[in-house]
Amino acid sequence: MTVTTTSRPTGHPGYSETLPRRPQSAADARRLVRVASAAWGLNDLAADASLVVSELVANAVRHARRESIRVVVERTAVRAVRVAVADFSRALPVPCAPGEGEEDGRGLLLVAAVASRWGVDERRWGKVVWADLEGHG
Repeated sequence: MTVTTTSRPTGHPGYSETLPRRPQSAADARRLVRVASAAWGLNDLAADASLVVSELVANAVRHARRESIRVVVERTAVRAVRVAVADFSRALPVPCAPGEGEEDGRGLLLVAAVASRWGVDERRWGKVVWADLEGHG
């Protein structure tokens, strides 16, 4: 896959990559997050951002349509990063409260717990699910 860099208003490039819609793409998304975090000197955000992007990719793999997804990592402020996953489904993610012993359904709860905020931008062709993470110091 090819990583794309794009200039942003913060003066730091954003990184994005189109990946196949399959579970193994979560590893590529985590790699992209770690590379971007290191390039920006935000290694303290890399673990949480990797966890969040894994959950967003897992949701897109499970619920989206078509064969690809787009992962985007942007530096939105001096100590802040946004990770996002775009897919071709217009179905919006819904946090749920899984029952005891259920293995699925905790991804968005985890995203909400780790991220400073998260949301969905609807598009004509699908949606972008994003999460903002803020570093300390």
